[in-house]
Amino acid sequence: MLIKYFSYSALFFCMSAAAQAEQPVVTKSATTLPILSPVIPLEITANPPFSLESLQHDFDDFSWQSFIALNWPANADGSPNTTFKIGQKINRPVVWLHWKESRDIFLPDGAKPPAWNQHNVVPDACKNIDPKTIPKGAIYLTQVGKTPNVLDESGEPFQTGPLIDQNGLYTRYEILTNETMFNFILDNNLYSKKGQKKFNADVDFTASDSKTGQVGSIMLKASWIKMGGKFDARKYYTTYALVYNNPEEQPGVKAACSLEQVGLVGFHIAHKTASEPQWIWSTFEHVANAPTKGEAASLSAYNFYDSKCTDCKVNEPPARPWNPANPHTKPTQVERVIPITADARELNTRYHQALEAAVPGSVWVNYELVSTQWPTDATSPTDPTGVPAPSFLANTTLETYIQGSVKQTSSSCMACHNNAATTNGNFADFTYLLQRAQ
Repeated sequence: MLIKYFSYSALFFCMSAAAQAEQPVVTKSATTLPILSPVIPLEITANPPFSLESLQHDFDDFSWQSFIALNWPANADGSPNTTFKIGQKINRPVVWLHWKESRDIFLPDGAKPPAWNQHNVVPDACKNIDPKTIPKGAIYLTQVGKTPNVLDESGEPFQTGPLIDQNGLYTRYEILTNETMFNFILDNNLYSKKGQKKFNADVDFTASDSKTGQVGSIMLKASWIKMGGKFDARKYYTTYALVYNNPEEQPGVKAACSLEQVGLVGFHIAHKTASEPQWIWSTFEHVANAPTKGEAASLSAYNFYDSKCTDCKVNEPPARPWNPANPHTKPTQVERVIPITADARELNTRYHQALEAAVPGSVWVNYELVSTQWPTDATSPTDPTGVPAPSFLANTTLETYIQGSVKQTSSSCMACHNNAATTNGNFADFTYLLQRAQ
């Protein structure tokens, strides 16, 4: 059953904390495995009796459904290839890798971006690579942080910086939009400062609507590390990428480009739906990213943690100067600050079992949901963020240095993105992407 659960928010807040704790988390039988589908969900399926805990479970299930659909093997046009199961056609392009990367939308001098099925010309530094050696479906990576100018962000009000893996190399990032969101930007000329000035209004991206079947606006953030060295490519979803050191985004860095095999380590989904105007925020990670603070390390090796290092400062950016061209930089020592809940861990196990049953040895069992942030009161007259639950949400590869539970300091998707504005100061509908316009 689909419900607009925010109408129940008053009921939730009238319940005592003890009474809420007594509400059972709604789960399906442990013997019933989730259905793996290439269809992107447009709204949660809520199961009574309703409580904050049961709805959190339903949103987490929505996140897993989204993750499965987006990582389904794709046809040449980016649609899901329904002749295959997720996990088959190993390391071939999946649905979301056909989406528009931010560099293809916000161009120098505010130029109009190419059409949905076209891409920009690669930088001159990448033209030295023989096109015959570039595998079909290769991506293009330049960012060394969530934002394009992370190497020059000393003035930011929060702690930031690049993330260095256990091979001593910089993690790379990209931000993408689906076709619905891209078309909204294109149709309203929001790709340029001039266009945003002419638009001169608060932005309201198209939302998914389960009644009409319309897929609304979705944006993704992904983090990648170079394979080899301490990393076994068989344990990651991998692709090939033109990895570019961009002087325009990384001051003082010499332009350089190389073809590398990279593995996915972080995956963040933001989906605007009719009932969630603050968007639904889902975050996934590779299971070997980092251990949880205060808990014994369960793995012998991690992507961003060295159990043998006794003097490593935890969750601190690397010392300046920052230069991704360095062949080796001291790795970042990362720990998860807020543990994954018991219910989310159980849900992860069930989806891993379903993935393994569908394709034995599926690479996707190496990825887990951290949590989902959603608005408990989407129409709140006093809180434009919709009273999010949980209050804080962080991906260790995307919000490494702002994990925790301190208001206005620690990572909260809705609280942070509620401040996003266009280049001329209008509300940007929970995305900072529009500030990239020139």
